[in-house]
Amino acid sequence: MKFQEKLIKGSFIKRYKRFFADVELHNGDTVVSHCPNTGSMKGLLDFDSAYISHVDDPKRKLKYTLQIIEKDNVRVGVNTHLTNHIAVEGIKLGLIEELKEYKELKTEVKYGSQNSRIDILLTEEDNTLHYVEVKNTTLAEGDKAKFPDAVTTRGQKHLQELTEMVQAGHKASMLYIVNRNDCNEFSPATEIDPEYTKLLKQAVASGVQVLVYSCSLSDEEIIIDKKLKVNID
Repeated sequence: MKFQEKLIKGSFIKRYKRFFADVELHNGDTVVSHCPNTGSMKGLLDFDSAYISHVDDPKRKLKYTLQIIEKDNVRVGVNTHLTNHIAVEGIKLGLIEELKEYKELKTEVKYGSQNSRIDILLTEEDNTLHYVEVKNTTLAEGDKAKFPDAVTTRGQKHLQELTEMVQAGHKASMLYIVNRNDCNEFSPATEIDPEYTKLLKQAVASGVQVLVYSCSLSDEEIIIDKKLKVNID
């Protein structure tokens, strides 16, 4: 997924009130950027550099958006609004090997007993429906990506709904987009949300497949890079 224009690099100062991030530009000016990430951003708030995009919209108060942060050559994409776009592009380009065989792709389709919207709905060649839920993953311990970075009742609900889809005769996948460039493995963050791990294991046992792909990030684009090893136990 290419950015509309090359990102601007600066020094990451702080994130505050959840939606704001101060970034110092090379000319010494400090700008307030919109932080499009409502999560905890655990493990990311001591990063050194920030890549921001300029927003040319006279109706918008904040003229910059925080896209990527960096420390010691580790880049992390923090704009969760882009994650589904990255996943859809990866599927269309054939970068996610388990999701190559389909004839139709839709997004934000209502489904399930709780009137939710599935991120991606694939119709396969034999008309099987394949429900794909996407999660932006930024937490890491060493080279192991972990999800979630805070207790997520919404994420728990999504696992239950995917399980229901499999039980109804459909296919379902939990797709974790590891939006950073330094991981080789994935596991659930049991120490943060043990209920999520419990439901993930139940989902896998029911037939939900877990797919984990990391990204390559530059100041021009974010694109799916490689498949990661999954360790649920």
